[in-house]
This record gives sequence, structure tokens and C-alpha cells, in this order.
Amino acid sequence: MPHATDFHQELASIFRLAQDKRLTAIILKAGDLHRLVGGYPGADNRMPICCNVMRQHMRHGDELVYEPPKGAGANLTIKYQFPRKA
Repeated sequence: MPHATDFHQELASIFRLAQDKRLTAIILKAGDLHRLVGGYPGADNRMPICCNVMRQHMRHGDELVYEPPKGAGANLTIKYQFPRKA
């Protein structure tokens, strides 16, 4: 089962790749991130943790594209801007 650190590390890896490619933004869904880390779909998924980590990485200029009614779910979608601001 993945832990918060697993989601943080995968998201950091995605950000590094986006910056290396000189992208100006990426749009990421929680379900996609969770699939990369593992354990989703599955009965013991860690979607709330995944969504929390995605929100923690939001910075000024990032955009919450879609928020599920309960706040955490595979369709949570965030647009992250690059370069990342402190």
C-alpha cells in the first residue's frame, strides 16, 4: 500500500520531467497519479492521501480544475504551472 511519501516522490518526479521538457503547465488527475504509484484501483486504495498530497503541492498560480463533491476522488484534477513558485 502506498504512503504519502510515495505520492510526494512520484509527483516530484513528474514535476522534474515537466521542467526538463520546459512545459509551462501540466494537468494531473488523482487517479492517474495513484495508478503510477500503485494500489489503484483496489479495495485498499489511498485516494484521500493522494488527493491531500496533490493539494499540498499547489502553489500560487496553480488551478483546481475539478473537485469531486466529497473533495477527494480519482477525478480530482489540478493544473500545475511551471516553473514552480515557492
